[in-house]
Amino acid sequence: MKRSEINGVIRQATQFFESNGWTLPPQPKWDVTDFGLGDFENCGLVLVNLAEETEYCEKLMYAQKGMVTPSHTHKKKKEDIICRTGTLVVQLWRADPLVDNTSAVLQVKINGAFQQISSGELVTLQSGERVTIEAGIWHEFWPDSEECIIGEVSTANDDLNDNFFSNDQIGRYAEIDDDEPALIKLLSDK
Repeated sequence: MKRSEINGVIRQATQFFESNGWTLPPQPKWDVTDFGLGDFENCGLVLVNLAEETEYCEKLMYAQKGMVTPSHTHKKKKEDIICRTGTLVVQLWRADPLVDNTSAVLQVKINGAFQQISSGELVTLQSGERVTIEAGIWHEFWPDSEECIIGEVSTANDDLNDNFFSNDQIGRYAEIDDDEPALIKLLSDK
């Protein structure tokens, strides 16, 4: 990704957070990723770490319509994905969808109540709604609205060692072309 593109989307995300009543903490840790695929508009996400503790983590994320966070799982992390503003679609699978696309039944907690869904089923979340994703459940998500603020509350976060993607071409962080100075230092910046 070009640094100018990253700076632009940080400005857009900041404006959208502010216009929807979200005040970021002092000196938050930002991450902007195209998952190493070089196609941010179709496979990208903006993340802001709000809390990083040994036991838990909280993130605020921003995505625009058409931007997918690709199918992945975590071996350790349990998380709630929360639609804070807009409409968010989350697709859940029992196993890697590129390997096993059976329609097995999953027990998933949606808005605090367990529901049975078929593996691969779409769950649509409106503002304020959440889905709890246990470790080992494969998931992918994207906004159905023009823009979306997404929350994540989870057990300890380890982006380098606990993200397993279906597509083995995916990397967690973007490769950056510094065509202009950084507006904000990203988690991936050295």
